[in-house]
Amino acid sequence: MSKLSRSNSRRRFLAQTGVLALGSVVPFDLKRHNEPLKKEPVIDIHQHIHYHARTDEQMIAHQVAMGVSLSVLLPSGRPVNSAATHQGVSNGLQAQVGGNAETYLFAKEHKKNYRFGACAVPDAPDAVYEIEKYLKLGAVVIGELKFGVECDAPEMHKIYQLARHYDVPVLMHWQHGMYNYGFDRFYKILEQYPRVNFIGHAQTWWANIDKDHRDQSVLYPKGAVSPGGITDRYLSDYANMYGDLSAGSGLNALTRDPEHAKSFLEKHKDKLVYGSDCADIYGTVASGECSGADDIKAIRDFCSKDTQRKLLYENAKKLFKL
Repeated sequence: MSKLSRSNSRRRFLAQTGVLALGSVVPFDLKRHNEPLKKEPVIDIHQHIHYHARTDEQMIAHQVAMGVSLSVLLPSGRPVNSAATHQGVSNGLQAQVGGNAETYLFAKEHKKNYRFGACAVPDAPDAVYEIEKYLKLGAVVIGELKFGVECDAPEMHKIYQLARHYDVPVLMHWQHGMYNYGFDRFYKILEQYPRVNFIGHAQTWWANIDKDHRDQSVLYPKGAVSPGGITDRYLSDYANMYGDLSAGSGLNALTRDPEHAKSFLEKHKDKLVYGSDCADIYGTVASGECSGADDIKAIRDFCSKDTQRKLLYENAKKLFKL
């Protein structure tokens, strides 16, 4: 999940005062959304409904503005007060994200352009049942798993086993001290579940492209990158490890050292997938608010046409069986 504190308060104020009407920022036509895009297709594997109170219409307009042809919507688990949600702090993925039922219903109503995932708070008594219910309904991924749990906790093993049984990937939000603990020993999970594809995402995942990243409390490091960090090694050494380029963390990893980014994207061109994970309503580079649009621009600026196709479309199509 990305942090967009700069724009959230302004957006909420405008929405509350009625200034932020649909179409006032992004011209939008529902009929046009159902027409084939003339540009090359883009798959966005990381988006949410109701993200920081964004309306469904605004989210659709945002995806159209970015040129996305197919989006995977990641739900939150059912709200509970438990250790995994930091006693409720992390409900709604700490971003007011819609849950399984509403995400499923939205995706089914807009099935030409949207798919859905399945999620549950791992330490909830019905977590396995809740995830399996939506896998049976057609969920294409488990996640986003953004909870305060050890990555090798018993309840997480149950989720990995579900992923293995239903042959879907698992998308995990890695954030030191807050979400998914034990990044440095996650290789044991990769080895234990070789048939499960895991997708790394968020601050700790992207900070650790740098082998010199020592202070894990620094979530958005700046400056030149020394190749060979934990993330780099996971992608290189494990066939079942993939990376989600989304959010401010993914964009920071690309823009902090453009020369490293070019080589990194080329090196892992078969293991990285594009996602937006941005809560803005604009969907454009010109707005200065959309990390998803900026990510697409960085990929197009840094990569060959072949690598662009892999990152923006082909890898996701294969990984999610779309």
